[in-house]
Amino acid sequence: MATSSQKFIARNRAPRVQIEYDVETYGSEKKIQLPFVMGVMADLSGKPAEALPPVEQRKFQEIDIDNFDSRMKAMQPRVAFQVPNKLTGEGNLSVDITFDTLDDFSPAAVARKVDSLSKLLEARTQLANLVIFMDGKNGAEELIARVLDDPALLKTLATATPDKAAAADASTPAAAPAAE
Repeated sequence: MATSSQKFIARNRAPRVQIEYDVETYGSEKKIQLPFVMGVMADLSGKPAEALPPVEQRKFQEIDIDNFDSRMKAMQPRVAFQVPNKLTGEGNLSVDITFDTLDDFSPAAVARKVDSLSKLLEARTQLANLVIFMDGKNGAEELIARVLDDPALLKTLATATPDKAAAADASTPAAAPAAE
């Protein structure tokens, strides 16, 4: 009968790290297995805003899934560099980001921390919300096309604050049915 190769490996392969030593207690020898503990020394802070203490003064810190974000917030890893400005095509764009949690490494979180990208991300979010809002509304696409074709109306809407828009909607009762 054929057996699984994974089961064969599990039965016949010793663990990767197995540290044992012989101890003699009360005249009998006994093998004691030591747990494997690993210490990693690394500068994970990037370009810290404050100078780090010398290596001799640093202490090992236990990091696991439960305290990862708090350790990261205490460490405050930071990057600071310049990249070519692809948005406007002129000069360089300064990037200075401090990470507090693992979620800060996501593309959206990085974009929120760079001012010019944050504005673009907000506009993209608003456009996505508009598409969701327009879904199933009769005449919504026609109304948006009319606004985009009329530069004066577009400028008026762009400069209007929500308070002015609410006042304008209240003063013109015929405008509400046109939006549906």
